[in-house]
Amino acid sequence: MFKFKQFSVDQSGCAMKINTDGVLLGALAKTSNAVTILDIGTGTGVIALMLGQRFIRSKIDAVEIDITAAETAKRNFAGSPFADRLSVYPADFGAFFKDHSEKKYDLIVSNPPFHINSLESPGAKKSLAKHTDEYFFEELIRSVAGHLTENGECWLILPLQTAQLVKVINTQHQLNIKQVISILSYPDSVPHREILVLTLDETKNPDEQFVIYARPKVYSEEYQNKLKDFFTIF
Repeated sequence: MFKFKQFSVDQSGCAMKINTDGVLLGALAKTSNAVTILDIGTGTGVIALMLGQRFIRSKIDAVEIDITAAETAKRNFAGSPFADRLSVYPADFGAFFKDHSEKKYDLIVSNPPFHINSLESPGAKKSLAKHTDEYFFEELIRSVAGHLTENGECWLILPLQTAQLVKVINTQHQLNIKQVISILSYPDSVPHREILVLTLDETKNPDEQFVIYARPKVYSEEYQNKLKDFFTIF
């Protein structure tokens, strides 16, 4: 059980546990009017819960292909103060969009599988959660492009190699890169993740950097500021 300030997250049965990528996306993702939100690959539901806390007027759909993880997310949602605004769907995103073709979202977020064409890791659940190929991202971007509102945004957190692939795929589906946020462990580190902000319009914001640690075992001021409403250690 991982306790946040306003909710708790049970991780039982989930191959992908709460991690820095997920909480960063939950803390940083935003758009000017996030009323309808979709979390693709919700896992334990932590990103959806963080967005539920941040956007108090929002209705959030969370999609998860792993049935056990979806059930865990459902319990986490039910035990939160935002239960009436959170819904989980045990399906892959393609099936979800097919069954809900009319839905449009102001904000779509995903901390997706990212080991492209790599060897399978031990354990079927972890393999399902972490391994994919280029086809997955082609389908993801195509689906997102058809389900954003006019001014909606899609936020993805990705390793650099995968981010580069998504940038190429993105140009084929009428989406534009509004901003790139490079994630660094330390101020003098090279980036190890990128958050891509994708939109239908051609608005461009300056790219940014986000540093996690000021020095070993000491979180940066910007990290503390973004997570202070969630983590009990701040």
